[in-house]
Amino acid sequence: MNSYRWCVVARGIVLAGVVAHAFNENLRAAEPGSGDWKLVWSDEFDGKEIDRTKWDFDTGNGFFSYEANQWIGGWGNEELQCYTREPDNAFVKDGMLHLRAIKESYQGSGYTSARLKTRNRDGSPLFAKKYGKFEFRAKLPTGKGVWPALWMLPQDEKYGGWASSGEIDVMEARGQEPTQVLGTLHFGSKWPANTRVGKDYVLPGGGTIAAFHSYTLEWEPSEIRWYVDGQLILAQSFWWSCGKNDNGKGVNPAQESDLNPWPAPFDQPFYLVMNVAVGGRFLGNPDKTTVFPAEMVVDYVRVYDKAGGYGNVKPRGEGKLPFSKP
Repeated sequence: MNSYRWCVVARGIVLAGVVAHAFNENLRAAEPGSGDWKLVWSDEFDGKEIDRTKWDFDTGNGFFSYEANQWIGGWGNEELQCYTREPDNAFVKDGMLHLRAIKESYQGSGYTSARLKTRNRDGSPLFAKKYGKFEFRAKLPTGKGVWPALWMLPQDEKYGGWASSGEIDVMEARGQEPTQVLGTLHFGSKWPANTRVGKDYVLPGGGTIAAFHSYTLEWEPSEIRWYVDGQLILAQSFWWSCGKNDNGKGVNPAQESDLNPWPAPFDQPFYLVMNVAVGGRFLGNPDKTTVFPAEMVVDYVRVYDKAGGYGNVKPRGEGKLPFSKP
């Protein structure tokens, strides 16, 4: 090889090394948790089974409301599934969690599925956190009447029953609308005076929920932000909470003093929930076109803290309180 050709080759090698180094540095810079966020809790699902030190199960087709002193069937939404602990409905394989809804008769229901949470059945926490960055990487089932969700509930209902103590939906989807997902906040007074804000997001480029996407929530004292694949889809700085009720039912506040102090209810620890529901008021019931089993696959769940803390609480953002003047 002559000296000119060797010089060209050598320069090419050096340039390739510089490009590779820059590419790797950019990858590291883009990693979740780098810079302003520090990883504090995660499940990579690398074991052979679900880690019961991190997750417990909701089971059955409803719950008993001690406030209303009655059984709430269908999880309050007329859902059709019975949640189980069975390995057919929830299992770990090849480094991923599988939550599977199956069409089968079980304990009076026509479907089985799974709902995992970072809270024990006795109410004690496995993991709960106030503020942070919460990231899920998952692919979702499609089909009419299939309802996958990644969400959060208050560890302790300090401000009263749903939704005065809040609910944070990091992501939920209607299986019959496979090109879009939703991010939602539930708050206000106890049902039926509850309210919500949120946004539907259409995946770009013809993408669908059947492929893997990252669903991320950044929660700070006065603002909550939703991201899909790193793209900001919603930032919310307005909400409210009222604990007033009339014969056990929530009522709208009549004045500022009726509200719990801002930024309630999103100033308390919340725990994580992952599930695949079937049917109900939110999206309707399956039909003959719906394919079962319907499976959500979760690659990882990661939670981060903000380096340096979260700063002071800012005033409530723009929005309309129930007692506001037109």
